[in-house]
Amino acid sequence: MMPQIDLKATQAPLKAQYKEMPDTALVTLRAQGQLGAGVTCRLDTGKALVEAGLHPATGGDGLSACSGDMLLEALVACAGVTLAAVATSLGIELRDAQLEALADLDVRGTLGVSKEAPVGLQNIRLQFRLDTDASDEQIATLLRLTERYCVVFQTLAQPPTLVVSSSRQISATSA
Repeated sequence: MMPQIDLKATQAPLKAQYKEMPDTALVTLRAQGQLGAGVTCRLDTGKALVEAGLHPATGGDGLSACSGDMLLEALVACAGVTLAAVATSLGIELRDAQLEALADLDVRGTLGVSKEAPVGLQNIRLQFRLDTDASDEQIATLLRLTERYCVVFQTLAQPPTLVVSSSRQISATSA
C-alpha cells in the first residue's frame, strides 16, 4: 500500500488545481470495441485485448469474457482501489482485503423469453473481507467513504443519463 504521505503529496497539487480551475477536473473516459469473430466484441483496454461474448446461459461457449462479469469486475477494481486510497488517507493499516461482487441475472429477459423478466443485473452485492486491527468504528468509516468515493459504485447507485447514437460508414464495396 502507498504510504499516506506519498498519496497526500501526489493528490495535493491536483486538489488545489481542481479547486482553482474546476473545468480541469472534467475528464472523458473512453472504451472502444469492434465486432470480432462469431458473436463477440473485441475491446482494447490499453493493457490487454479482451474479447467479450455471450454468457454460456445465453448460448456462449464460455471462452469469451461476459460483459456482466466485466461490469462486476470494474466494480470490484474501483472499490478495491478506493478502499486502499481511503485506508491510506485515514491511516488504517490493511494487511489484506478481498472483495467480491455478486449479482443476479434472469437471462429470460435478454433472450426475449419473458417480457416480465428484467434485462440487466439485479441485486448487486459488494462484499469486503478485511484483515485489519482497525476498530469497528474505523471499518464503518472506511466502508462508508469507500462507497461514497467509488466511481463505479456511485455510477451504478445513481445511474447517469444514457444516450445511444449511430453513424453509418460507407464501405468501398458499396459505393
